[in-house]
Amino acid sequence: MTRRQGCALLSAIIALIVGLSAALYIGVSAGDGSVGSRDTFAGGRGSHNSAAPASTGVWVGTWATSPSGAEPGTERTGMAGRSVRNVVHTSVGGTSARITLSNLYGTQPLVVTHATVAVAAGQGTAAADPGTLRRITFGGGSPRVVIPAGRQAVSDAVRIPVPADGDVLVTTYSPTSSGPVTFHKFARQTSYAAPGDHAAEADGTAYTEHTSYWRYLTALDVLSNQADGTLVVLGDSLTDGMTSTPGTNRRWTDVLADRLRGAADAGRDVPRYGVVNAGISGNRVLVDGLGRPPENISGLKRFSRDALGHANVKVVVIDLGVNDIMRPDVAPTPGAVLDGLRTLVRQAHARGAKVVGATLMPFGGHRGYTPARDAVRQQVNAVIRAGGVFDAVVDFDAALRDPYDQRRLLPRYDCGDHLHPSDAGYRKMAEVFDLDDLKGSAPAQL
Repeated sequence: MTRRQGCALLSAIIALIVGLSAALYIGVSAGDGSVGSRDTFAGGRGSHNSAAPASTGVWVGTWATSPSGAEPGTERTGMAGRSVRNVVHTSVGGTSARITLSNLYGTQPLVVTHATVAVAAGQGTAAADPGTLRRITFGGGSPRVVIPAGRQAVSDAVRIPVPADGDVLVTTYSPTSSGPVTFHKFARQTSYAAPGDHAAEADGTAYTEHTSYWRYLTALDVLSNQADGTLVVLGDSLTDGMTSTPGTNRRWTDVLADRLRGAADAGRDVPRYGVVNAGISGNRVLVDGLGRPPENISGLKRFSRDALGHANVKVVVIDLGVNDIMRPDVAPTPGAVLDGLRTLVRQAHARGAKVVGATLMPFGGHRGYTPARDAVRQQVNAVIRAGGVFDAVVDFDAALRDPYDQRRLLPRYDCGDHLHPSDAGYRKMAEVFDLDDLKGSAPAQL
């Protein structure tokens, strides 16, 4: 072969590669995953396929909840033949989305034959913005997924403009029963259900059943250029926002997400994180709830799934321990609670996540209060404040207690039961959080 012939062959090869690359790019950009489109995303977390977004970014959690048990009354029929439309509130926006569905408490496989995601048409409605309604697929393009009892499944990703600080509708339809429905009890958010398959309907008129639960859905991730990672808050009812005003997103984690976005928009040097809430009312560090499998799994047992199992976790905030002290007949020793918290920190550090820990707030006046239990709380707080547990500390106790009676919440921060905060109390928890504590990474492992 002459030198001229070799150059010509090389030019032809280069032209062929360029042509194939252009064709591949066109194929990737063509579909948006909308209802009726044949293009869908394939693969689990971080994978790509024919509906891949043209923009860049990283996968982060924008919303999550932890499965807390089996929904009462669903043991026989589950949600067979019904559409479940969950309403969730985002912390950050993105250009694509994927969901996680859980059948943790089911006794039979959960079969989902139709699933969609859409931006809500407004606040407090089951109606979707029709221009955003997208079909969700699983396993590389199938509209059907079968989730074994005790397991969960992550969908393919679909291109959809997800707003920050907005409501998103995730709808699933199951033709058969999985047995008990895996749910999150205290959503503080109205979601919906309807008889029949209405997953593809933007009009919300079929969704006449209102519910205060989240069913099956445990996570919404987005491909985002607005965030660099995920902040997960592991906690109990104080994180769950049990006494916050329903439908208003006034949990302290919601306010923290608002603060992070506002600070970043104002040009402050703060991390850009999606904030997800892994609180379960009644949760304890050391002990499971009742049932088989146990409902309200202990913080130690659920930490890997509910905290470290999310996308791109950078920071974990831990606000657990009050129920360990308050609920049993005999409170555990301060050392037992602290050892449990240190175990969580070691697990987080092993995954490269920084850990911020909260002091335990007072509960004087609550039916679970005794001076002996409060003494345990105070001893746990003293070690936390001294830096003996976490990488950084947020002092919720000092921020919300009554300065004239440090065994109690300040009245304006007390919802009235002397344990849970009011909306003002939840706001104070978020406001006292030092955003600079979220900077940096886990200490190097020695």
